[in-house]
Amino acid sequence: MIEFKNIEKSFDDKVVLNNISHIMETGKCNLIIGTSGSGKTVLQKCLVGLLEPNSGEIIYDGASFTHMSDVERKMLRQQIGMLFQGGALFDSMTVEQNVLFPMEMFSTINHTQKLKRVNEVLDRVNLVGANKKYPAEISGGMKKRVGIARSIVLNPKFLFCDEPNSGLDPQTSMVIDKLILDITREFNMTTVINTHDMNSVMEIGENILYLYQGQKEWAGNKKEIIFSKNERLNSFIFASEFLQDAKHMRMLEAKGKISEVRDMDELTK
Repeated sequence: MIEFKNIEKSFDDKVVLNNISHIMETGKCNLIIGTSGSGKTVLQKCLVGLLEPNSGEIIYDGASFTHMSDVERKMLRQQIGMLFQGGALFDSMTVEQNVLFPMEMFSTINHTQKLKRVNEVLDRVNLVGANKKYPAEISGGMKKRVGIARSIVLNPKFLFCDEPNSGLDPQTSMVIDKLILDITREFNMTTVINTHDMNSVMEIGENILYLYQGQKEWAGNKKEIIFSKNERLNSFIFASEFLQDAKHMRMLEAKGKISEVRDMDELTK
């Protein structure tokens, strides 16, 4: 679990985060959503220590990250996995070498054991046999899966994902969403995802934080978001025709006019 209390962050005179408090739950996909400039990226950077908030407290499993020493923070970061927006793979390294990289930095097990672990996580993301390929030789979806493999190779307790579906087609995005959700549950991680992808919100949004101009505007899950009466949230969420259809279907279900809501991909057919 990650809890943050009364987080504030400013750059010069510009307030970017204004008194934000929330809990990111263990074993769930915790989403941070909002328009560009709402503070999503700054909040995530504060949570992992890339930026220091002006005030407030960040707590990892009961331990105050805010008040940790540099040594303590370094130890905690070894329990954090990161999936970057562009994948951030090293072009000069093979898939195997990219996934091995964090282990070479932080693990003390021998090389044979490291390679065994690399193969385990490549198998988990359905990339068996891709070890010797270079990033230029694989698709965008495969690159994201390599990024996921690298982010979980050290068995992290916490996983941060920055726009994991950026640049991917809808079908591949669904594959990545399901993979992240499955891994989160399988390893009981606290997963925090910044996203603009409303399909992701509806598919894996187990705990959603909506930011508006640096403030916590709404929080809930993918079921509650459909029936939200928050006008700012509705304007953001239901901007697409696809999600208007989804909302309509949810309302029909609530009124008992249909027995169940079709899967989200069925709504696009």
